[in-house]
Amino acid sequence: MQTIWLSGAEWLAVLRVGLGLWWLESWRHKDKKGWFERGTGIAWAADVAGKHRWPVVGKGFDRIVAPRPKVMAHVVVYAELALGLGLVTGFLTPVALVAGLLLNLLYLVLMIHDWAEQGQNAMMALISLVALFAMSWQTWSLDAAIGLFR
Repeated sequence: MQTIWLSGAEWLAVLRVGLGLWWLESWRHKDKKGWFERGTGIAWAADVAGKHRWPVVGKGFDRIVAPRPKVMAHVVVYAELALGLGLVTGFLTPVALVAGLLLNLLYLVLMIHDWAEQGQNAMMALISLVALFAMSWQTWSLDAAIGLFR
């Protein structure tokens, strides 16, 4: 593969790091006090799930998330932080890419009616797939430095 400036593997690492920075920004801009103390994030998601065009989404939310809103708020917020850190540093990269892909797919299903959100989640999911199947952890990563996932 011929590229300008960086090698193909280095460009894939740039893509991976960029995706990690996107997750870190998602974490950074969240109102953590609102999510953790007032339950605003889960309340918003409950409202969306309750009005969802697919009844299974509301039922799934009621069964999995609604009984444990504080735990789920922490799971969502800290998952975004962990994904960002894992992708930027290249630590447990395949795990972070698969987890991020699943989280983006979950967000896609939840926000099926909001095209603005769909674009962001679709792009993040696509980057996750490319970075995963191209094994983007081979360059500029802790995984490569310690010999994980060869």
